[in-house]
Amino acid sequence: MKERDRYLKIVSWSEEDKCYVGSVPGWIGPCCHGDNEEKVYQDLCKIIDEWIAIYKQDKQKLPPATNKEYSGKFILRTGPELHKALAVRAVSEGDSLNKYLVKKLKSTL
Repeated sequence: MKERDRYLKIVSWSEEDKCYVGSVPGWIGPCCHGDNEEKVYQDLCKIIDEWIAIYKQDKQKLPPATNKEYSGKFILRTGPELHKALAVRAVSEGDSLNKYLVKKLKSTL
């Protein structure tokens, strides 16, 4: 595994710029762009390698890894009123609160 594999790399289409843009969430903002998605990804990997080398040369600690496994669990703090309203809605649809919220979250993606 290469050190850059610890970081989530995103190449997405920018409607505003009319090209693909590469970034590393939480570390490197939009830093490369182009018409070819694979080329932008390759450029992004090179940029990450360069930043890693700079950090090491300067004896700086690298940012925490962002490309990791997720458990599928997270805690969401909503406040008591919203919690109650969601629970009531879930029950009225015959779902558990968890199942109801998963369906709602999936529908937003």
